[in-house]
Amino acid sequence: MAPRAVWKGQLRLSLVSIPVEVYSARDTGSKVSFRQIHAPSGKPVRHEKTVPGIGPVEADDIVKGYDTGEGEYLLLDPDEIDAIRLETKKTLDLVQFVGATEIPPLYFDRPYYVVPTDELAQDAYRVVRDALRRSEKTGLGQLTMRGKEYLAALRPCGDGLLLETLHYPDELRDAEPMFRDIADEAADEELLDLATSLIDRKTAPFDASAYEDRYAEGLRALIETKRRSGKAERVEIGEGETRPEGGNVVDLMAALKRSLGEDEAAQGKGKGRTSSGGRKASGGARGGSRSGDTESGGSTSGSRRKKAS
Repeated sequence: MAPRAVWKGQLRLSLVSIPVEVYSARDTGSKVSFRQIHAPSGKPVRHEKTVPGIGPVEADDIVKGYDTGEGEYLLLDPDEIDAIRLETKKTLDLVQFVGATEIPPLYFDRPYYVVPTDELAQDAYRVVRDALRRSEKTGLGQLTMRGKEYLAALRPCGDGLLLETLHYPDELRDAEPMFRDIADEAADEELLDLATSLIDRKTAPFDASAYEDRYAEGLRALIETKRRSGKAERVEIGEGETRPEGGNVVDLMAALKRSLGEDEAAQGKGKGRTSSGGRKASGGARGGSRSGDTESGGSTSGSRRKKAS
């Protein structure tokens, strides 16, 4: 099924307007999904909208209500909400530009692809794309979709443009109460050197394809096993390696040294397999510095969950 645009309008840079369409960059079709089933009858559960003392109600009779906090609701008709006129419903105006790595990762929400609507729009579209890439800048603007006005960042993405919605500051929790009990003192220098060496050994170019959703893999295996045999069987996912149990590390120095030794041994085996024609194990890093040019077809939101300093 062809994707459906979630927003259509004009991408505007000063007096230049480019007709564009915005598509979600996320593919939810690959996820395993379930329906709630009534076990005795085997029939799917339906979620009906009901009103206490009245029962099920029709969708046409439902309007939005704002809780005044006094036990009453201020009712708003859909036409009244639609009457709010915002230019951002049809125009994404690039009003500011910032450095490609200047936006704290915490602010990023969801990724979208921005494409020109026709061939006539491609020339101006490419100019904006290449100008952002050359200047290593990210464009900021706002657009309204799905009943909300979003702050958005626009950056190059392969041959096109990637739009990422951003959280507003009041949507984010302050990190200070979360980190309040963490001692404000520097780490031991020798331990820091060992940890840094371990990080350096495990550093490699970001490659999201090196990682798989093993929980989804386990669900599919379980479903397929039960579909064939009619009963569930234990499904083991992973390579069976032993991981240390949780809890406080008694000897951090020993643990770090052992980790470095095991990593060196693993890398040696990997090189041996590669030189003998075997497949080299991927060692993609968990994340890296954000750049102005995001790899095409991927999202960088997975590495954006750090609090702004």
